[in-house]
Amino acid sequence: MILPSEAQLLRIFIGESDEQGHRPLYEAIVEEARKRGMAGATVLRGVMGFGKASRIHTIKILRLSEDLPIVIEIVDKPERIAAFLPDLDNMVQDGLVTLESVQVVKYHADGVRQ
Repeated sequence: MILPSEAQLLRIFIGESDEQGHRPLYEAIVEEARKRGMAGATVLRGVMGFGKASRIHTIKILRLSEDLPIVIEIVDKPERIAAFLPDLDNMVQDGLVTLESVQVVKYHADGVRQ
């Protein structure tokens, strides 16, 4: 896939314990993005954070079982992101979804420029 220099960054903030069916929600989102042929997705696990309810989620030793923050980032063409948003809205029950314009400086896979 060739990405234009102007693209969009879709950022999804959810909790580690969020699920779709019986699997982690972040897995479901990444798998759906892959099925759609999107340029790529990355899942980041936070060490600390809070959301709308202001409840702190942390990785501290005594709280290892806490619901840690998860951020999923997807960069792709604006039209591909727009087509993904309705399904994403159905998948994310609790969380935050942001969208911003980004400039792609380099997009290579296995040494091949995309």
